[in-house]
Amino acid sequence: MPDYDLSIRGGTVVTASDTVRADVGIRNGRIVAVADRIEGAAKSIDATGLLVMPGGIDSHVHLAQPTFGGPKMSDGFETGTRAAIAGGTTTVLPFAMQPRGAGLRAVVNDYHKEADGKSYCDYGFHLIITNPSPSVLGQELPALVEDGYTSFKVFMTYDDMVLNDRELLEVFECARGCRALVMVHAEGYDAIKFMTERLEQAGKTAPYYHGVSRPEIVEREAAHRAISHAQLLDVPIMIVHVSGREAMEQIRWAQGRGLKVYGETCPQYIALTADDMKGLNMDDSGGKYVCSPPPRDHASQEAIWQGISAGVFQTFSSDHCPFMDGVDGKRSPKARTSFKWVPNGIPGVETRMAVLWGLGVAQGRIGMNEFVALTSTNHAKMYGLYPKKGSIAPGFDADIVIWDPNRKETIRQELMHGACDYTPYEGLAVTGWPVMTIVKGKLACEDGKILGSPGDGTFLKRGISPYASK
Repeated sequence: MPDYDLSIRGGTVVTASDTVRADVGIRNGRIVAVADRIEGAAKSIDATGLLVMPGGIDSHVHLAQPTFGGPKMSDGFETGTRAAIAGGTTTVLPFAMQPRGAGLRAVVNDYHKEADGKSYCDYGFHLIITNPSPSVLGQELPALVEDGYTSFKVFMTYDDMVLNDRELLEVFECARGCRALVMVHAEGYDAIKFMTERLEQAGKTAPYYHGVSRPEIVEREAAHRAISHAQLLDVPIMIVHVSGREAMEQIRWAQGRGLKVYGETCPQYIALTADDMKGLNMDDSGGKYVCSPPPRDHASQEAIWQGISAGVFQTFSSDHCPFMDGVDGKRSPKARTSFKWVPNGIPGVETRMAVLWGLGVAQGRIGMNEFVALTSTNHAKMYGLYPKKGSIAPGFDADIVIWDPNRKETIRQELMHGACDYTPYEGLAVTGWPVMTIVKGKLACEDGKILGSPGDGTFLKRGISPYASK
């Protein structure tokens, strides 16, 4: 009987801390050996000239999420995770969202029905808290944290999601007590409403003005306010999808004073700018790039790179939030009347790793080990999945991406595997590309061909984040 189910031979193993020429031995879906030479496997993959890295973990994706009467998201679990494995990502963490007035446990149960048997890769759930009632904070949320839903997100904007300052403080207090990690969407609700009304009164309703309605100062103010609340209660928080210098500097200020404040950024803030949203009443492609916070400018891109280099950002996520580019999505009749009705979000789970490698590693901005930390290892550690996920060593799940650092590709929709009908990174030339994705020891994707099946992925009960319990 073979010693291993699968061996990966001849490649260079890259983790967040080490780069070494080594073979990898896999048995029963887990890594059991990393050695100079491994023989005796039922199947062997030749990775000569390629990099062998931990499969990506995307800790910020939206799949099959309700949209309160707006256009439906284009990706559910089947298509969204199919896109993930095609891009080298082997674990995703989407959001079970609580509508106003709903109980959390019922929301989680319903979300499991959306996911069960459909996912190509493993997944866990964050929670979105929109109704922090006494029963939710006193009973449901602590119980769900105990059950492995150890992180949740709060919003400082959006009519159907925004929490006021008192509610934020109450949620933060609950999180401190049950050691959950809080993710914060930091944009100021009232300022955005004010700006939107003034722009509409002036007839400035094209998609480009989405960005004008929520400038960096709105993000900076909300980040500062969230940090202040967290400091008051001594609770760790993660400020997500940071778009530019002003919010980044608030996080760096907090970190410099020893506060438990962490940061996440995304591909749209290093690859897109506000100019991509230019268009007139959806007659061209401007609405494709509408997301929040919006892409900024080239100076903001450089600020994000500075934050990455300085360690301000622990994770690089996609914030995958896909809507079709058509009358049932980005170009709906209502969306044509004002930017405020354009579905808010862009696809990105499949292209996240290629964009960061192509603009980061290939251009000398970050190293390979930093890439692994930002796309996999830090996510596992931040969200209670380490040491099961996020590295290549004995005992870890055999979630692996084999990467060609020299392969040149141009990102285009015809290469994509999700249900969305466009990619916002169309035409972006990159060097570095995933050539094979392995999920728990099973070959899931090779050269863009999907070999895995819905149901290969299972739900992950996550542990308490060490970042939330410090």
